[in-house]
Amino acid sequence: MLVLTRYLVPPQESAEFHALAVRALEVLTERLGCTGGRLGRTVDDPSLWTITTSWRSVGDYRRALSHVEVKLHAVPVMYRAIDEPTAYEDLLTWDPATGFTGAASDRAPDADTTGPGHER
Repeated sequence: MLVLTRYLVPPQESAEFHALAVRALEVLTERLGCTGGRLGRTVDDPSLWTITTSWRSVGDYRRALSHVEVKLHAVPVMYRAIDEPTAYEDLLTWDPATGFTGAASDRAPDADTTGPGHER
């Protein structure tokens, strides 16, 4: 599972945001089930930043969010995120050791037609 969170950070706040984001990424990547993390900024618009993490499962990610260190250091940074979906399921991945690896969706077969907000 991939979690991609984008942030609009005014240039005068970039040093402060960078320090807070580094600490947030540290505590997230220390959690069980985290398989990677990155802090990035677009080369085309230095006010657009990202924090990207990968997880074994959505459950690992959700459990990580309840950890006290994450609540102290990562959640306050996440409040500054652009309001948009952030969690994505892996459908195809590539790495140098294994090449391409496809994954079946973990979503329920009726996920597009049922759930909160759907009428029965």
